[in-house]
Amino acid sequence: MNLLVRWALNTLALLIVVKVVPHFYYRSLLTLAIAALILGLLNAVLRPFIVVLTLPITVVTFGLFLIIVNAIMLELTAMFVPGFHIDSFFWAVMGSIVLSLVSWVTNRLGKSRDDRN
Repeated sequence: MNLLVRWALNTLALLIVVKVVPHFYYRSLLTLAIAALILGLLNAVLRPFIVVLTLPITVVTFGLFLIIVNAIMLELTAMFVPGFHIDSFFWAVMGSIVLSLVSWVTNRLGKSRDDRN
């Protein structure tokens, strides 16, 4: 059940990104749900390897390079999901920033709910 809730929250976060950041396009809510699923899979499987490979530059930039890593994950998602498109890497970086902020807020809300139980 927790996995479905996280998927729904990730779909909502991606919807917020598409509505806030220009030059993000999607065909339908189903497309966004599939994109959220693919993004989650890429973040679970591929992102750890990329983070380890780019660790020196991430340390030098005090972690800011992780925004670029997240943008790469968004671009890969756009490549794999028909109907989900980002115009350029610059907009993927902007979307990465917004997605990180939205995810941070949803994670904080989830943690505060867990603290009450």
